[in-house]
Amino acid sequence: QVQLVESGGGLVQAGGSLRLSCAASRSIFSINAMGWYRQAPGKQRELVAAITSGGSTNYADSVKGRFTISRDNAKNTVYLQMNSLKPEDTAVYYCAAKSSALGWYYWGQGTQVTVSS
Repeated sequence: QVQLVESGGGLVQAGGSLRLSCAASRSIFSINAMGWYRQAPGKQRELVAAITSGGSTNYADSVKGRFTISRDNAKNTVYLQMNSLKPEDTAVYYCAAKSSALGWYYWGQGTQVTVSS
């Protein structure tokens, strides 16, 4: 069962933009927040951005002012708008959903974002 389906990854030049989408299955319940993580080769997975059920957002310092997380509750979809991309943004980006009871429990398959210089 695929519960989070990501799209929008790809190759972009530095300074460019990319928009990631993550569609959540309606079978996912009790979601407290949605977020985007990323993992570059040889590095730990890090939280990039998150949005709570109440609509509040938070971002990693490295992406503040450049990335925007948003959601469409009607479509059960969360987005990550990435602007002014830098080579250091290159990573596999994972959509995740946080259960109030289980924490970050649901994960997408990951989508590759590559930023060339």
